[in-house]
Formats: sequence, structure tokens, C-alpha cells
Amino acid sequence: MPLQNRVDPFGAIHAVPERGLFTGNRGIIHDPETKTLLRRRWALPAWIICVCEFGNVRREPMGRNRPGGRAGWTELFFLDEVTALAAGHRPCFFCRRERATDFVSRFGKAFGIEEPRAPMVDKRLHKERLASGGRPPLVTVPELGGLPDGTVVAQGDAAYALRGGKARKWSFAGYSGPIAFDRLTGESLRLLTPATTIAVLRQGFAPVWHPTADI
Repeated sequence: MPLQNRVDPFGAIHAVPERGLFTGNRGIIHDPETKTLLRRRWALPAWIICVCEFGNVRREPMGRNRPGGRAGWTELFFLDEVTALAAGHRPCFFCRRERATDFVSRFGKAFGIEEPRAPMVDKRLHKERLASGGRPPLVTVPELGGLPDGTVVAQGDAAYALRGGKARKWSFAGYSGPIAFDRLTGESLRLLTPATTIAVLRQGFAPVWHPTADI
């Protein structure tokens, strides 16, 4: 039975077999005895994206990974970095320092901050991400062409990632083939990727895509 630790672009956490390219966390939000989530979906505003392998460290997902048998941070999994960014996460400074430094540096350029720091990013994201109470703005089909690659929008319960002037429907297994933006006419579109992250993408931050996005 899969654990409930797989994150979609809306920031919701599901129990599905697929794991994806990245892990990450929002603090300790599980019961290690039952390996189930607590009612809360985050324990702190720093939601991060980590690599699945680092320093030969072995962890038991949703287990007791702290000294003394205590619960460690709750391992969450993402299809790719595009998905994690849409859900409101940002790169980790511990296991992905170069990527995290690049992200925060571009954040500083986007908002004219001379000495940007990760907590500044987290504070903004926590107000914007859907899963922590943010209200994603609506966007029209003509406006999609002005959004950077790696942005994710939603039409109803379906999520679409934008790349190369096309939209690719998201799933836990990967992306479908590209479709023209005008195929998304009809029901209103919402911007899932937080405004702060979109600003960073506009500054040239290039997220890691799942291989199915290249098909």
C-alpha cells in the first residue's frame, strides 16, 4: 500500500505508487507509528525540494529518522522540479546548495533585493501557494504566451505545464504530448505556480523537467 507522500502541482498530498525525480519536505507532518499524515499539511513556511540520494544517507520514509527514534521530516515526492515549484516549494540549501543559491539570487534580482535570503522567499511563497491558503489568480488563454516555461496552470482539476509555447497535461506518471494553448479555452484557468516563483523563472531559473516532457 503506497504511503501518502506524493505531491501534485496543487500542493495536495496523495498515496500513489509513482515517486518521481525529487523528494522534499514541509517539516514533520506524519505519525511514525502509523506512517500516516497528521491533519496539518505543513509545520513551517520553508517548503523545500531535495535530491533523492545524498551523502549515502538512508531514510525510512515516514519513519523514525531522528536520534532517539523520533520522527524526522516527512519525506514528500515530486514528479519533477516543475511540479514542486508549482506546489510552492523551493530548492534546499543543504543538499542542493548551488540550485538554492541560484534560485534566491534570481529572486533578489526579480524584486530588487541586494542581499536576498531564503526566509524572504519562504515568507512570500507561504502567502501565495494554494496549499497554504493562497488564492491563485485567474489567467486568460492569450496571457499564457507571456508566461515563462515551467509555469503550471490549472483548468478545473487538471494541471498543465507550459513549455515552448505549448501546454502539457500533468499526471503522476508524467506529461502528455504538447497541445496548443487555444485547446484550453472554455473553463477559467488558474495560475498554480506562485507569483514569486514565476518572477524567478522570468529571471532565467531553469527547472528540471521529467523526461516525458521531451516526448
